[in-house]
Amino acid sequence: MNGFQRFMADPKAAWEERLTRRNDELFKPLAVAKPNPGHHGMVELERLGVLRFVITQNVDDLHRQAGQKALAEIHGNWTLIRCLDCTKRFHGDTISLEVLPPSCPRCGGLLKSDTVSFGEPIPTDVLNQCAEHSAHADLVIVAGTSATVFPAAGFALQVKQRGGTLIEVNLYDSEITQLCDISLRGGAAEVIPRLVTAVGELRKASMS
Repeated sequence: MNGFQRFMADPKAAWEERLTRRNDELFKPLAVAKPNPGHHGMVELERLGVLRFVITQNVDDLHRQAGQKALAEIHGNWTLIRCLDCTKRFHGDTISLEVLPPSCPRCGGLLKSDTVSFGEPIPTDVLNQCAEHSAHADLVIVAGTSATVFPAAGFALQVKQRGGTLIEVNLYDSEITQLCDISLRGGAAEVIPRLVTAVGELRKASMS
């Protein structure tokens, strides 16, 4: 069985296993990770009004920590707990785990970690957000990913197919490089701050 099937077959056991892994090699790095200049640069692009929405496949909470407002975490957020019935999300510290599996304070439904397990459908509320915003986008920046994992990759490609501009930020050529209008070589932590500087200079030039 995949991860989601195992959870649904025995939610109590799945929760007990998760609690015993709080200090393992996966969760320890997440607990101490901090946003890098790329995360902060995207927040600044949002503040400048040129970045309207962010879709991330990361579960590390770093976009939120940096201050990103318009955000869809398509694979969930490791610090949150989600109701499988009403999709309401709660910060982990606000949910009592004395009785397992925990129940949703809002509707009484079954709670699980917000991170999407193998075999688990992407939550429909997140997919709807992504579809709505990508339908209105005329430019997409694909940063720090090869854009080959669906459904996230599909939103960027849909914008390109509609005639939008596709910009890639990556250390190396990827499977979408030939489709991109602009490919910027480098890590997101290096390139995104340079984009912020360039946007700021263009703004100043347009006002002079």
